[in-house]
Amino acid sequence: MNDNLRLAALLFPDCEKTAEQYLTEVYPPRALPEGAMVTRFAPSPTGFLHIGGVFTSLVDERCAHQSGGVCYLRIEDTDKKREQEDGVTGIVQGLADFGIAFDEGATGPDSEKGAYGPYTQSRRVAIYHAFCRDLVEKGFAYPCFCTEQELSDIRAAQETQKVLPGYHGEYARCRVLTLEQVEQNIKAGLPYVVRLRSPGKPGARVKFKDVIRGDIEMDDNITDIVLLKQDGVPTYHFAHAVDDTLMRTTHVIRGEEWVPSTNIHLQLFYVMGLKAPKFVHVSPVMKEEGGSKRKLSKRKDPEASVSYFVEEGYPKEAVVEYLLTLLNSNFEDWRKQNKTASCFDFPFSLKKMSQSGCLFDLVKLQSVSASVISLMTAEQVRSGATAWAERFDPELHTALARDEDYARGIFAIDRGGSKPRKDITKWSDVRGYVSYFYDDLSERQRAWPDNVSAEDRRAILSAYLGVMNTADDKDTWFAKIRDLCAPLGFSPDVKVYKAEPEAFKGHVGDVSAVIRSALTGRLNTPDLHSIMALLGQERCTQRLRECL
Repeated sequence: MNDNLRLAALLFPDCEKTAEQYLTEVYPPRALPEGAMVTRFAPSPTGFLHIGGVFTSLVDERCAHQSGGVCYLRIEDTDKKREQEDGVTGIVQGLADFGIAFDEGATGPDSEKGAYGPYTQSRRVAIYHAFCRDLVEKGFAYPCFCTEQELSDIRAAQETQKVLPGYHGEYARCRVLTLEQVEQNIKAGLPYVVRLRSPGKPGARVKFKDVIRGDIEMDDNITDIVLLKQDGVPTYHFAHAVDDTLMRTTHVIRGEEWVPSTNIHLQLFYVMGLKAPKFVHVSPVMKEEGGSKRKLSKRKDPEASVSYFVEEGYPKEAVVEYLLTLLNSNFEDWRKQNKTASCFDFPFSLKKMSQSGCLFDLVKLQSVSASVISLMTAEQVRSGATAWAERFDPELHTALARDEDYARGIFAIDRGGSKPRKDITKWSDVRGYVSYFYDDLSERQRAWPDNVSAEDRRAILSAYLGVMNTADDKDTWFAKIRDLCAPLGFSPDVKVYKAEPEAFKGHVGDVSAVIRSALTGRLNTPDLHSIMALLGQERCTQRLRECL
């Protein structure tokens, strides 16, 4: 047995399976059609889910499902110091809130689905040890006993000598330890990490093809990076290379901040004798500020967190629809030609993604969301608004849930047709939209038309109270309002009024506006006839009398 084999046995005496067994027996190749993509979204539970995470996960989901492949959710929780309580729950719930569907992966802090798990890295330590043992046997990894002080001294020396910082070359002190020295250190109980013995050469270059950015070239990695930390848990670099191989990932889709680390990752695949996946580096979601662009900030921008969109009540369909406009510039043209199609029918393309970052615009999101809601059925709006209100507006929820048919009737007014109304941009707008339909939500403020005096308002309401019948059909209803006009000094015909405005106090639209305001408190509402039919004779009568 040579020294590398003896060292591997010393460092990893408890490995039950070899790397080869994991590759061939435990995680066999997936049975998928030619061209099918296997993608993963792999967040760390170290903070709230960023909208950029939803952005990237949507790319994962679209690529996999459009190609007949698999998209899975992997939790990369190797950084236990920064992990937040309920971090996994927040990630899973946040993605579910936006309808991002995973075929496999974590479904909660202690649950998952799929045959290529565990999908949480902290539960895969034995697997990483098997692959690390294999690297030690091949001479590509070794234990490092350097203390924090020794590493600090190395950095200081490198700064003084103005050389590339890092644990490499002559600065990699533990590279040259003999087997006997390693045995002595371990017997003495000295803590250690396991490092890569980098085969990189100073001055050498690495080239790879990014699916979005094309050919990229950078310096080869010469640093002996840490593979396993002192507690035996792997670093991100090593864990991702092992996991993406075993889970048969074909495309690693991640943020552009990982571009500088790709030389390390390619080197890891090389020393392990594994085929690297294709890399897809996605540009960040940006925000315009002071004439320039910057990344959405977790500290500065509330919209950076997905919880913002949930709390505001943006339907998941609207957020996904908007993100697709950022992902592919041709989405909006497609939408104009396919107005009622699901956004998931859009032929998404990686090649049409921007290399420079996309600008997140809340105003544009609100416009997209209003369009999405305007195309929903009354039941879909009622259901979505009620579900949101149950979490964030109990008083509204009580009102909407009291009589589902009544609530459905509210949202049915002016819904449909070639030019549907777009009064609701998000579920948090619903309280304001429906408040006048409910006495317990009613706003006490009222807007009157400026050109109608208080005396004329009283005259209009008194006269209308005598003829109002909420059961009238629309023609009869409007005819009664028109008949009120002349005796009260208003023109029943708008054109006649415009031709001779000085001859009248106003026109039939002004009379209607007074009635509208008396019944709803507003000058702008959906169809007044439909509103009155839904409110009913008794409630309309009561409101007119209150105004008088």
